[in-house]
Amino acid sequence: MSTYAIIETGGQQLRVEPGRFYNIRHFPSVIPIERDRKILIYRVLMIRQGSHINLGHPWLEGAVVRGRISHAHFEKKITNFKMIPKKKTRRELGHRQKSARFIVDSISMNGESR
Repeated sequence: MSTYAIIETGGQQLRVEPGRFYNIRHFPSVIPIERDRKILIYRVLMIRQGSHINLGHPWLEGAVVRGRISHAHFEKKITNFKMIPKKKTRRELGHRQKSARFIVDSISMNGESR
């Protein structure tokens, strides 16, 4: 069975596995976002290895997810369209959310890499 962890970052909870990449909306502590920058995430909610599960309340003590940023990019454009009927009022707004591609290198609990 594979090892995975559930982390909290960018205002969302993600299930992460070593060797995979994820798009995370923003890293508030990393400004500016640089290529191949090492990141440690300590907000780990759960780690599973095989049939052994560690749960945190709210986070696990001594648990770390190590990874690096591959690159920063913009996501697809989000548009809002507001129309008031019979008043000839139309308004279209939009923005593109900043995002970073995060590659997980390892998941460790109390210094033991998993």
